[in-house]
Amino acid sequence: MTSTSTPPGLARFNVLEEHAALAALREACASTTWARRLLAARPYATAEDLFAASDAAMAELSAEDLAEAMAGHPPIGRPKPGDPTSAREQRGMAGASEELKSEMLELNLAYQERFGHVFLICATGRTGEQMRDAVKERIGNSPEQEREIVRTELGKINRIRLARLVEEEA
Repeated sequence: MTSTSTPPGLARFNVLEEHAALAALREACASTTWARRLLAARPYATAEDLFAASDAAMAELSAEDLAEAMAGHPPIGRPKPGDPTSAREQRGMAGASEELKSEMLELNLAYQERFGHVFLICATGRTGEQMRDAVKERIGNSPEQEREIVRTELGKINRIRLARLVEEEA
C-alpha cells in the first residue's frame, strides 16, 4: 500500500523560504550546484522524487562541484567538533582502538596526499575496520576511478541526510 500524502517533513521542506531551503540542502551536501538543482525542482510529491533529483544532480556535478561537496566532510575518525551529523555517521570509529584510530589517521593522510581530498565513504553502519579496509583498497585506484567512487558515496550520504530531513516531525 502506498500513501498518497506527502510526508510532513517533505511538505515543510517544499514550502520553506528559498534561503532556508537552500541552507537545509547545504547541510546535506556542501555543493552549491547540487543544492540549487534540488531547490529549483521543488515541490516534491514524494521522498523518492527528492532522492531521484539528488541522484540526477550528483551525476551531473563537475570535478569542481565534487570538490566543493567533499570539502564539507571531515576526515574519517575526526568528526567535526559539535557536529552531531558527522559524529552520528562516523559512529563506527567512536569505539575504535587507539591503534586503529592512529592507522586511520595515517591512511587518511596518505589518501589525501594521493588524491588531494579527504577519503570519503558512506560511513553509516560501517565499523572502523571496514572503513580502514576500504581506504586501503581504494588508495590504489586511479584518480578517475576514485572520483566516480566518491560521487557514488556522496550520493549515498546525501540520500541518508535527505531522508532525515524529510522524515523530521515538526
